[in-house]
Amino acid sequence: MKKTFILDTSVLLYDPQSIYKFPDSDIHIPLVVIEELDRFKKDPNENGRNGRAFSRIVDGLRQKGSLSEGVSLENGGKLTISLKTDFDKNSLGPINLTINDNIILAHAYWLKSKGKNVFLISKDINLRVKSDAIGVPSDDYGKMDITIDDLYSGHKILEVKPKSIDEFEENRFLELSKDEMEGISPNEYLTIQEANNPQRRKLGRYCQRKLGIVPLIKAREGLWGIYPKNVEQQFAIDALLNQEVKLVSLVGKAGTGKTLLAIAAGLELTVGKQEYSRLLVSRPVQPMGRDLGFLPGDVNEKLGPWMQPIFDNMDFLFGGDKGHDATSGWDDLINQGLLHIEPLTYIRGRSIPAQYLIVDEAQNLSPHEIKTIITRAGEGTKVILTGDCEQIDNPYLDSVNNGLAYCIERLKAEPIVAHTILKVGERSELSEVASKYL
Repeated sequence: MKKTFILDTSVLLYDPQSIYKFPDSDIHIPLVVIEELDRFKKDPNENGRNGRAFSRIVDGLRQKGSLSEGVSLENGGKLTISLKTDFDKNSLGPINLTINDNIILAHAYWLKSKGKNVFLISKDINLRVKSDAIGVPSDDYGKMDITIDDLYSGHKILEVKPKSIDEFEENRFLELSKDEMEGISPNEYLTIQEANNPQRRKLGRYCQRKLGIVPLIKAREGLWGIYPKNVEQQFAIDALLNQEVKLVSLVGKAGTGKTLLAIAAGLELTVGKQEYSRLLVSRPVQPMGRDLGFLPGDVNEKLGPWMQPIFDNMDFLFGGDKGHDATSGWDDLINQGLLHIEPLTYIRGRSIPAQYLIVDEAQNLSPHEIKTIITRAGEGTKVILTGDCEQIDNPYLDSVNNGLAYCIERLKAEPIVAHTILKVGERSELSEVASKYL
């Protein structure tokens, strides 16, 4: 039976193109949803932009016919703006039809009573719960049906014969057979070890272009004075320095060094080797807990609290922990145009060529926002995404349905993308204990 999907306001604000994601299906949008979208049209944020984008899409569809009677979509579906308001209140029990969400539920229940195969799609958890309570199946939009442990890790252990490790040490390359390559993604990091002697092992990266394993890139003199403290950090440094890789994602809990390594590599390649015109560091403006509200001062003073974690890493790299005037060091780079620190708020519409772009706390971005950021990258730009998928401050995202996790899963098969998970905390003994047990 053909499926009928009811989309609520949260879905359209999340993805204005969502009506095209249900091919060969009937899409119903209650009029109350359009009225709710109207309240967002003047907002300068992502909700406002998406609301206006959907309004433009629907306005274009008006040329094809009556929206209230249904308009055919290019994917074989049909979009209907439902005008029905006279629902049977007795069949809905105690549901209060003066509440917009309940009117959406009433539409879903009414269509089901007519024999339709109805599904309510919403980002609102409570609305999905109420929908199930009245017998209408519901689901989240854009949800990946996996757990955080199932996400692509970027690392595997590969057991080989002793002569294979000898060959890798001698030739700095190990060709893999078709069977050995099965299930290995481009730029996936490998620990190759003897089948009967796991103590003998080597680290490498699968190079799809060469169809084999190559050694890791190592910073012999460190990255701006930073040296790897564990295996995962060695993987991260390789990805950050590899010029064939244009997108790197580093995921790890607090204190694993993901942001520090990314900034150190950016300084090394931008200031030290001059392979990029500028190091651009950014992060979403998303508070943890209750917001402080408007902040006084000019734009730099307003952004200070949001960008402070970046400044802390800069202070460390420029010797602030050793009693030196670290601020003057990275201030000089800003004045020379080699370093730029800014929020992601103003990135839409920009083109960013030949730059080393670091996006910190990327787990607080939606899949649509991640796409917007990565598509800003011009020729010669490298993008680094860092974050912890279990530290979500955005109330509309979770550990597997955020932009960072979405990007990792969708792009893992691309030869210009690399990913690694940092597991060991190196900030301090106290930080590691807190990450483990609190």
